[in-house]
Amino acid sequence: MDQVYTYESLYAFTKAVFIKMGCSDMDATTAATVLVSADLRGIDSHGVARLSGYVRLWEVNRINATPNIQVVHETPSTAVVDGDAGLGLVVAPFAMQIAIEKAKQVGTGWVSVRNTNHFGIAGYHAMMALGHQMIGMAMTNASALVAPTFSIERMLGTNPIAVAIPAGEQPPFVADMATTTAANGKLEILQRKNAEAPLGWVQDKEGQASTDANILKKEGALLPLGSDREHGSHKGYALGAIVDIFSAVLSGGSYGPWAPPFPAYVPMPENMPGKGLGHFFGAMRVDAFRPAEEFTTHMDNWITRFRNAKPAPGQDRVLIPGDPEREYEKERMEKGVPIVASVVEDLKAVGEKFGIEWMA
Repeated sequence: MDQVYTYESLYAFTKAVFIKMGCSDMDATTAATVLVSADLRGIDSHGVARLSGYVRLWEVNRINATPNIQVVHETPSTAVVDGDAGLGLVVAPFAMQIAIEKAKQVGTGWVSVRNTNHFGIAGYHAMMALGHQMIGMAMTNASALVAPTFSIERMLGTNPIAVAIPAGEQPPFVADMATTTAANGKLEILQRKNAEAPLGWVQDKEGQASTDANILKKEGALLPLGSDREHGSHKGYALGAIVDIFSAVLSGGSYGPWAPPFPAYVPMPENMPGKGLGHFFGAMRVDAFRPAEEFTTHMDNWITRFRNAKPAPGQDRVLIPGDPEREYEKERMEKGVPIVASVVEDLKAVGEKFGIEWMA
């Protein structure tokens, strides 16, 4: 049975762990906010379930708790940030804020990041732009677990893309998605529940379709969005490749099969062409294109029309991107965040390691 905890208690525990790792109070606050936002929004695979993974990376000196995050190249509208191996949960908001500040000055801001690691949910960073009447974009490359169309070799990460677009009376449009049929975190959830994966998520080491949620431990691979060529996997492959290039080739990070793995027990690839993982962020001021109020009025119209689209048989309504996450956030703020038992045990072990009491 899942156990339920308040957002505040999960946040406090997570921040305490980052403090024990050596993060400053400000960085620990940022990291905990980003990480637990995933649980709040129903993206359980990227929330506190990942906390022990960050700790293990820190223990093997692959995370720098006190990084000197720097802009190493810039123009009025662009920048490259070196994260100094800091927590992606901290480096990413730093870089997105630079994109926002540049957009304030010249209309748009684009920031590519190197020498970083897993940054939590992409949607958090894209949504930072919303309060500034801007469109936000965020993407990152990741551990190589995905076989390109027609391949059995793991070459790409799940490489998510998030786009957040402000509206007026309606809530914002927030798309946050992996470029694979399913994110690796969803496999991890199935593993904890001893459940099978839906057909089309993964393939075995011979390239045959599989429903084994543990197939990645047996040299299998995740599949690009679309699953196979007949269902459009070449499009998912192309999207993942674009994210890899924008995030790492453009910034000087390590790309493709050289992307640093998240599990600390997996050895680093040999002959890495860059530094760490890479991210890419964008911020676009709406009024750089048309008056902001005019735009948000039309976004309200767009959202309303799509919500009122005729549902398919058996469906209650049509959603817009961001609706499920908003509903989770409202419910979990009121009723608490469910955490599976195996993750609770994992977090208790983290607490014991640092002398931090876990919630009863």
